[in-house]
Amino acid sequence: MKFSRRDLLKASVPAIGLLKLNAAARSSLIDGVQLGCQTYSFHDITAGGPQAIDKIVQHMNQVGLDMCELFSPDLEPFPMPWFSVDPWAPKAGKGSGPAGDVTAAVAMNRAKAGSPEAKVQREQLRKWRLSVPLDYFQTISKKFRDAGIKLHCYNLSFDDSFTDEEINKGFEMAKALGTNIITASTTLSVAKRLVPFAEHHRTYVSMHGHSSVKDPNQFSSPATFATALAWSKYFKINLDIGHFWAAGFDPVAFIREQHANITNLHLKDRLTNDGPNVAWAEGPGHTPIRAVLHLLEKNRWPIPSFIEYEYQGPGTPTEEVAKSYAIAQKYLRG
Repeated sequence: MKFSRRDLLKASVPAIGLLKLNAAARSSLIDGVQLGCQTYSFHDITAGGPQAIDKIVQHMNQVGLDMCELFSPDLEPFPMPWFSVDPWAPKAGKGSGPAGDVTAAVAMNRAKAGSPEAKVQREQLRKWRLSVPLDYFQTISKKFRDAGIKLHCYNLSFDDSFTDEEINKGFEMAKALGTNIITASTTLSVAKRLVPFAEHHRTYVSMHGHSSVKDPNQFSSPATFATALAWSKYFKINLDIGHFWAAGFDPVAFIREQHANITNLHLKDRLTNDGPNVAWAEGPGHTPIRAVLHLLEKNRWPIPSFIEYEYQGPGTPTEEVAKSYAIAQKYLRG
Protein backbone atom coordinates (compact mmCIF):
# COMPACT_ATOMS: atom_id res chain seq x y z
CA MET A 1 0.00 0.00 0.00
CA LYS A 2 1.36 3.41 -0.94
CA PHE A 3 0.22 6.96 -0.29
CA SER A 4 0.76 9.95 -2.52
CA ARG A 5 1.50 13.45 -1.23
CA ARG A 6 -2.04 14.39 -2.33
CA ASP A 7 -3.48 11.57 -0.15
CA LEU A 8 -1.50 12.82 2.83
CA LEU A 9 -2.62 16.40 2.46
CA LYS A 10 -6.27 15.49 1.85
CA ALA A 11 -6.32 13.40 5.02
CA SER A 12 -5.27 16.36 7.11
CA VAL A 13 -7.57 19.08 5.77
CA PRO A 14 -10.49 18.79 8.27
CA ALA A 15 -8.39 18.86 11.42
CA ILE A 16 -5.23 20.86 10.93
CA GLY A 17 -6.86 24.29 10.49
CA LEU A 18 -8.48 24.11 13.92
CA LEU A 19 -5.34 22.68 15.49
CA LYS A 20 -3.25 25.60 14.25
CA LEU A 21 -5.51 27.97 16.16
CA ASN A 22 -4.76 26.20 19.42
CA ALA A 23 -1.08 25.42 18.87
CA ALA A 24 0.32 28.74 20.06
CA ALA A 25 -1.58 28.57 23.35
CA ARG A 26 -0.63 24.96 24.13
CA SER A 27 2.53 24.00 25.99
CA SER A 28 3.30 20.91 28.03
CA LEU A 29 6.54 22.30 29.42
CA ILE A 30 5.58 22.29 33.09
CA ASP A 31 7.92 23.96 35.61
CA GLY A 32 10.88 23.24 33.33
CA VAL A 33 9.93 19.60 32.68
CA GLN A 34 8.90 18.71 29.13
CA LEU A 35 5.95 16.31 29.18
CA GLY A 36 4.62 14.54 26.13
CA CYS A 37 3.28 11.24 24.88
CA GLN A 38 4.44 8.03 23.26
CA THR A 39 1.93 7.78 20.40
CA TYR A 40 1.68 4.03 21.02
CA SER A 41 -0.62 5.07 23.89
CA PHE A 42 -3.57 5.67 21.56
CA HIS A 43 -4.79 2.09 21.25
CA ASP A 44 -8.01 3.12 19.54
CA ILE A 45 -5.95 3.50 16.34
CA THR A 46 -6.22 0.15 14.61
CA ALA A 47 -4.04 0.72 11.54
CA GLY A 48 -1.25 3.09 10.60
CA GLY A 49 -1.09 5.70 7.84
CA PRO A 50 -1.97 9.36 7.24
CA GLN A 51 -5.39 9.13 8.88
CA ALA A 52 -3.81 7.56 11.98
CA ILE A 53 -1.40 10.49 12.21
CA ASP A 54 -4.33 12.91 12.01
CA LYS A 55 -6.03 11.05 14.87
CA ILE A 56 -2.86 11.25 16.96
CA VAL A 57 -2.64 14.98 16.35
CA GLN A 58 -6.27 15.40 17.39
CA HIS A 59 -5.81 13.27 20.52
CA MET A 60 -2.71 15.18 21.59
CA ASN A 61 -4.46 18.47 21.00
CA GLN A 62 -7.34 17.27 23.20
CA VAL A 63 -4.96 16.35 26.01
CA GLY A 64 -2.83 19.47 25.61
CA LEU A 65 0.54 17.85 24.90
CA ASP A 66 3.01 19.45 22.51
CA MET A 67 5.76 16.84 22.16
CA CYS A 68 5.73 13.18 21.14
CA GLU A 69 7.71 10.06 20.45
CA LEU A 70 6.31 8.60 17.22
CA PHE A 71 5.57 4.85 17.27
CA SER A 72 6.57 3.44 13.85
CA PRO A 73 3.41 1.33 13.28
CA ASP A 74 1.40 4.56 13.47
CA LEU A 75 2.69 5.61 10.06
CA GLU A 76 3.03 2.17 8.45
CA PRO A 77 -0.13 1.23 6.47
CA PHE A 78 -0.79 -2.07 8.24
CA PRO A 79 -2.93 -3.25 11.20
CA MET A 80 -1.48 -2.52 14.62
CA PRO A 81 0.43 -5.48 16.14
CA TRP A 82 -1.77 -5.98 19.19
CA PHE A 83 -5.15 -6.35 17.51
CA SER A 84 -4.52 -9.86 16.20
CA VAL A 85 -4.66 -11.26 19.75
CA ASP A 86 -7.23 -8.96 21.37
CA PRO A 87 -4.84 -7.59 24.02
CA TRP A 88 -7.59 -5.65 25.76
CA ALA A 89 -9.04 -8.84 27.19
CA PRO A 90 -7.84 -9.43 30.78
CA LYS A 91 -6.79 -12.99 29.87
CA ALA A 92 -4.15 -11.68 27.48
CA GLY A 93 -1.64 -10.56 30.09
CA LYS A 94 -0.78 -10.05 33.73
CA GLY A 95 -3.29 -8.28 35.90
CA SER A 96 -6.38 -6.72 34.36
CA GLY A 97 -4.99 -4.10 32.03
CA PRO A 98 -3.59 -3.69 28.56
CA ALA A 99 -0.32 -2.65 30.06
CA GLY A 100 0.56 -6.23 30.59
CA ASP A 101 -1.81 -7.18 27.81
CA VAL A 102 -0.18 -5.17 25.04
CA THR A 103 3.25 -6.42 26.07
CA ALA A 104 1.93 -9.96 26.06
CA ALA A 105 0.26 -9.40 22.70
CA VAL A 106 3.49 -8.25 21.09
CA ALA A 107 5.30 -11.25 22.59
CA MET A 108 2.61 -13.59 21.25
CA ASN A 109 2.91 -12.08 17.81
CA ARG A 110 6.67 -12.56 17.89
CA ALA A 111 6.14 -16.17 18.92
CA LYS A 112 3.97 -16.64 15.84
CA ALA A 113 6.58 -14.99 13.60
CA GLY A 114 7.52 -18.33 12.07
CA SER A 115 4.03 -19.01 10.69
CA PRO A 116 3.50 -18.72 6.92
CA GLU A 117 1.03 -15.85 7.41
CA ALA A 118 3.42 -13.92 9.63
CA LYS A 119 6.27 -14.37 7.16
CA VAL A 120 4.14 -12.96 4.35
CA GLN A 121 3.11 -9.97 6.50
CA ARG A 122 6.73 -9.35 7.50
CA GLU A 123 7.85 -9.34 3.87
CA GLN A 124 5.04 -6.93 2.97
CA LEU A 125 6.24 -4.56 5.70
CA ARG A 126 9.85 -4.86 4.55
CA LYS A 127 8.89 -4.17 0.94
CA TRP A 128 6.93 -1.09 2.00
CA ARG A 129 9.79 0.26 4.12
CA LEU A 130 12.32 -0.18 1.34
CA SER A 131 10.13 1.36 -1.35
CA VAL A 132 8.33 4.22 0.45
CA PRO A 133 9.75 7.62 -0.64
CA LEU A 134 11.32 9.77 2.06
CA ASP A 135 9.00 12.68 1.29
CA TYR A 136 6.25 10.57 2.89
CA PHE A 137 8.00 11.05 6.23
CA GLN A 138 8.67 14.72 5.56
CA THR A 139 4.94 15.23 5.04
CA ILE A 140 4.15 13.34 8.26
CA SER A 141 6.59 15.61 10.09
CA LYS A 142 4.86 18.66 8.64
CA LYS A 143 1.53 17.48 10.06
CA PHE A 144 2.99 17.60 13.55
CA ARG A 145 4.71 20.94 13.02
CA ASP A 146 1.54 22.51 11.65
CA ALA A 147 -0.27 21.37 14.79
CA GLY A 148 2.41 22.83 17.08
CA ILE A 149 3.64 19.39 18.15
CA LYS A 150 7.37 18.69 18.35
CA LEU A 151 8.42 15.23 17.14
CA HIS A 152 11.29 14.42 19.50
CA CYS A 153 12.19 10.90 18.39
CA TYR A 154 11.15 8.01 16.17
CA ASN A 155 10.43 4.66 17.83
CA LEU A 156 11.61 1.95 15.43
CA SER A 157 12.37 -1.31 17.22
CA PHE A 158 15.03 -3.18 15.27
CA ASP A 159 15.05 -6.95 15.69
CA ASP A 160 16.69 -10.00 14.12
CA SER A 161 14.32 -9.90 11.14
CA PHE A 162 15.75 -6.57 9.86
CA THR A 163 18.08 -6.74 6.88
CA ASP A 164 20.99 -4.29 6.69
CA GLU A 165 19.18 -2.43 3.91
CA GLU A 166 16.09 -2.12 6.11
CA ILE A 167 18.15 -0.88 9.05
CA ASN A 168 19.75 1.78 6.86
CA LYS A 169 16.36 2.90 5.57
CA GLY A 170 15.16 3.23 9.16
CA PHE A 171 17.87 5.80 9.85
CA GLU A 172 16.91 7.67 6.67
CA MET A 173 13.27 7.68 7.81
CA ALA A 174 14.19 9.26 11.15
CA LYS A 175 16.17 12.02 9.47
CA ALA A 176 13.32 12.66 7.01
CA LEU A 177 11.01 13.04 10.03
CA GLY A 178 13.35 15.73 11.32
CA THR A 179 14.86 13.90 14.28
CA ASN A 180 18.30 12.50 15.02
CA ILE A 181 17.04 10.12 17.72
CA ILE A 182 15.66 6.61 17.20
CA THR A 183 14.28 4.79 20.23
CA ALA A 184 14.32 1.02 20.02
CA SER A 185 13.02 -1.91 22.02
CA THR A 186 15.79 -4.20 20.87
CA THR A 187 18.38 -6.67 22.14
CA LEU A 188 22.10 -6.41 22.78
CA SER A 189 22.91 -8.70 19.84
CA VAL A 190 20.90 -6.55 17.43
CA ALA A 191 22.22 -3.32 18.94
CA LYS A 192 25.75 -4.36 18.03
CA ARG A 193 24.67 -4.51 14.36
CA LEU A 194 23.44 -0.91 14.61
CA VAL A 195 26.81 0.65 15.51
CA PRO A 196 28.06 1.38 11.94
CA PHE A 197 24.65 2.71 10.86
CA ALA A 198 24.34 5.06 13.85
CA GLU A 199 27.84 6.38 13.29
CA HIS A 200 27.43 6.76 9.53
CA HIS A 201 24.15 8.68 9.90
CA ARG A 202 25.27 10.49 13.08
CA THR A 203 21.94 9.51 14.58
CA TYR A 204 21.42 8.45 18.19
CA VAL A 205 19.84 5.11 19.05
CA SER A 206 18.27 5.07 22.51
CA MET A 207 17.82 1.62 23.97
CA HIS A 208 14.47 0.96 25.61
CA GLY A 209 14.54 -1.45 28.51
CA HIS A 210 12.09 -4.01 29.82
CA SER A 211 11.97 -6.08 33.00
CA SER A 212 13.38 -9.35 31.61
CA VAL A 213 16.40 -9.52 33.92
CA LYS A 214 16.79 -13.29 33.40
CA ASP A 215 17.49 -12.85 29.68
CA PRO A 216 21.08 -11.59 29.23
CA ASN A 217 20.26 -10.38 25.70
CA GLN A 218 17.57 -7.97 26.90
CA PHE A 219 18.06 -4.39 28.08
CA SER A 220 16.82 -4.40 31.66
CA SER A 221 19.58 -3.49 34.10
CA PRO A 222 22.14 -0.71 34.54
CA ALA A 223 24.81 -3.17 33.39
CA THR A 224 23.07 -3.96 30.09
CA PHE A 225 22.67 -0.26 29.30
CA ALA A 226 26.34 0.33 30.18
CA THR A 227 27.36 -2.37 27.70
CA ALA A 228 25.65 -0.56 24.82
CA LEU A 229 26.91 2.88 25.87
CA ALA A 230 30.46 1.56 25.60
CA TRP A 231 29.96 0.49 21.98
CA SER A 232 29.25 3.91 20.46
CA LYS A 233 28.92 7.56 21.39
CA TYR A 234 25.67 7.46 19.40
CA PHE A 235 24.09 4.92 21.76
CA LYS A 236 21.90 6.40 24.48
CA ILE A 237 19.09 5.36 26.83
CA ASN A 238 15.31 5.60 26.55
CA LEU A 239 14.50 4.79 30.17
CA ASP A 240 11.09 3.30 30.85
CA ILE A 241 10.83 4.01 34.55
CA GLY A 242 7.99 1.52 35.06
CA HIS A 243 9.85 -1.43 33.54
CA PHE A 244 13.08 -0.41 35.30
CA TRP A 245 11.28 -0.29 38.65
CA ALA A 246 9.52 -3.62 38.02
CA ALA A 247 12.92 -5.16 37.23
CA GLY A 248 14.09 -4.21 40.72
CA PHE A 249 16.06 -1.02 40.07
CA ASP A 250 15.69 2.58 41.27
CA PRO A 251 14.96 4.97 38.37
CA VAL A 252 15.69 8.04 40.50
CA ALA A 253 19.24 6.91 41.30
CA PHE A 254 19.84 5.77 37.71
CA ILE A 255 18.65 9.07 36.20
CA ARG A 256 20.84 10.97 38.66
CA GLU A 257 23.83 8.93 37.48
CA GLN A 258 23.08 8.69 33.75
CA HIS A 259 21.06 11.84 32.95
CA ALA A 260 23.56 12.96 30.30
CA ASN A 261 22.97 9.68 28.40
CA ILE A 262 19.16 9.66 28.59
CA THR A 263 17.30 11.09 25.59
CA ASN A 264 13.82 10.60 27.01
CA LEU A 265 11.78 8.79 29.65
CA HIS A 266 8.64 6.68 29.46
CA LEU A 267 6.29 7.46 32.33
CA LYS A 268 4.18 4.56 33.52
CA ASP A 269 3.35 2.88 36.81
CA ARG A 270 4.30 -0.76 37.26
CA LEU A 271 4.42 -2.55 40.57
CA THR A 272 7.58 -4.04 42.04
CA ASN A 273 8.67 -7.65 41.53
CA ASP A 274 7.74 -7.64 37.83
CA GLY A 275 4.24 -6.54 38.73
CA PRO A 276 1.50 -5.42 36.33
CA ASN A 277 0.95 -2.01 34.79
CA VAL A 278 -1.52 -0.03 36.89
CA ALA A 279 -3.17 3.38 36.95
CA TRP A 280 -0.81 6.02 38.35
CA ALA A 281 -0.81 6.12 42.14
CA GLU A 282 1.55 6.59 45.06
CA GLY A 283 2.31 4.10 47.79
CA PRO A 284 4.24 0.91 48.50
CA GLY A 285 5.23 -0.95 45.35
CA HIS A 286 4.32 1.84 42.91
CA THR A 287 6.83 3.37 40.49
CA PRO A 288 8.15 6.66 42.01
CA ILE A 289 6.84 8.91 39.24
CA ARG A 290 6.58 11.99 41.47
CA ALA A 291 10.20 11.61 42.63
CA VAL A 292 11.43 11.24 39.05
CA LEU A 293 9.62 14.39 37.92
CA HIS A 294 10.88 16.36 40.92
CA LEU A 295 14.43 15.23 40.14
CA LEU A 296 14.15 16.61 36.60
CA GLU A 297 12.54 19.80 37.87
CA LYS A 298 15.15 20.42 40.57
CA ASN A 299 18.12 19.86 38.27
CA ARG A 300 16.60 21.37 35.12
CA TRP A 301 17.76 18.38 33.11
CA PRO A 302 16.24 18.66 29.60
CA ILE A 303 14.94 15.08 29.40
CA PRO A 304 11.50 14.86 27.76
CA SER A 305 9.16 12.57 29.68
CA PHE A 306 6.53 10.74 27.66
CA ILE A 307 3.34 9.29 29.07
CA GLU A 308 2.89 5.71 27.90
CA TYR A 309 -0.60 4.34 28.51
CA GLU A 310 -0.47 0.60 29.24
CA TYR A 311 -2.99 -0.14 31.97
CA GLN A 312 -6.67 -0.81 31.32
CA GLY A 313 -8.58 2.24 32.47
CA PRO A 314 -12.32 2.86 32.28
CA GLY A 315 -11.99 5.68 29.74
CA THR A 316 -10.76 5.99 26.19
CA PRO A 317 -6.99 6.01 25.63
CA THR A 318 -7.16 9.78 25.18
CA GLU A 319 -9.03 10.19 28.47
CA GLU A 320 -6.57 7.96 30.30
CA VAL A 321 -3.56 9.82 28.88
CA ALA A 322 -5.22 13.05 30.00
CA LYS A 323 -5.60 11.62 33.54
CA SER A 324 -1.90 10.78 33.66
CA TYR A 325 -1.02 14.23 32.34
CA ALA A 326 -3.14 15.85 35.05
CA ILE A 327 -1.39 13.78 37.72
CA ALA A 328 2.04 14.72 36.33
CA GLN A 329 1.12 18.40 36.47
CA LYS A 330 -0.13 17.98 40.03
CA TYR A 331 3.14 16.31 41.05
CA LEU A 332 5.19 19.12 39.53
CA ARG A 333 3.07 21.96 40.84
CA GLY A 334 2.21 20.42 44.17
